[in-house]
Amino acid sequence: MQGQTKKRIIYLAIVLLLVLLAGKLLIFKSGPQKVQRATVKVVRKNIVEKALAVGSIEPLNEIEVKSKISGVVGKLYVHLGDFVRAGQPLVEVRPDPTPVELAQAQRDVEMAEIEKKTLFSELQRSRKLKEKGMISDQDFEKIQRQYSEAELKYRMRKEHLQLLEVGKTKIAGKEIETVIKAPLTGYILEKNVNVGDPVVPLTSYQPGTSLLRMANMDHLIFKGTVDEIDVGKIKEGLPCKIQIGALPGKLISGHVIHISLKAKKQDNTTVFPVEIQIDNKSDAVLRAGYSANANIIIAQRDSVLALPERVVTFRHDSAFVRIPAGESGAKEKYIATGLSDAIYIEILSGLKEGDRVLEKQIRQIE
Repeated sequence: MQGQTKKRIIYLAIVLLLVLLAGKLLIFKSGPQKVQRATVKVVRKNIVEKALAVGSIEPLNEIEVKSKISGVVGKLYVHLGDFVRAGQPLVEVRPDPTPVELAQAQRDVEMAEIEKKTLFSELQRSRKLKEKGMISDQDFEKIQRQYSEAELKYRMRKEHLQLLEVGKTKIAGKEIETVIKAPLTGYILEKNVNVGDPVVPLTSYQPGTSLLRMANMDHLIFKGTVDEIDVGKIKEGLPCKIQIGALPGKLISGHVIHISLKAKKQDNTTVFPVEIQIDNKSDAVLRAGYSANANIIIAQRDSVLALPERVVTFRHDSAFVRIPAGESGAKEKYIATGLSDAIYIEILSGLKEGDRVLEKQIRQIE
């Protein structure tokens, strides 16, 4: 038994020795290994410098529909999303006068009627006196004018009373009613009232009740903001590519039509509002309020020599790269750079297509 154990130990020692010898032989045959260094090649690329604007799609002309008379909503002729043409009925505002207002309107009619009758009698007497030459033409014309004014006042008081009582009347042959009509052709975007809701009129002293919001959706623009770092580079007329989050894959083209002269604070940063007119929807169905990003194209270079900007070192307004020297060495080379898109940078001189540049060494954090 002890003899067998001894044999096994000897056998294992021989195997281990053979393995060690084979490993040394392999290392000797392969010789020293070359260390592969990471490099990037100078290639031709299209480089586009862009400024990012963040905002949303909005109608060019969006309006609030309001009433110039007080009352309550009697009828709604439209619903959210409806397409309406200019002049089409939207909302009927039914007058809802208080008992005091109605009584006052009735008394105003009665007073105007009394004044009219009184002046009519005086006019008749003045006409007879004028025929006898007992009053001057000037006095007679004065009485005529007073009677005409009283007659007009009486008609106005009656029309006002009729409008309060039935909600419509006729003035100079034109039908006046309390139906609010569409001021433009477009879509109903918001409905702010329901039947029975009170309506405060629009006057010089109060904004009035907003009944509806509507807009022409054929004319849309992008409204957003640009960081103050980029605003000095952009100008009106620059082309833009708009990306809408809700419509992936749809790229909409436009151009800058307005850059605000005044900045505003947004999330502790300074930004400038901009507006971009949409030129081509690319068959996309746009809706008011879509969140969107617009890339304003400041400059573009096609098929130019370029390198990843990460391998370029900027020092004292100059640019340098490291190129291989021998098997393990490196040397620094000055280059002239041009346009950058923050990923690739244009090489104007110092390198040619196909040249290799060393990647920057990554420092280990100890």
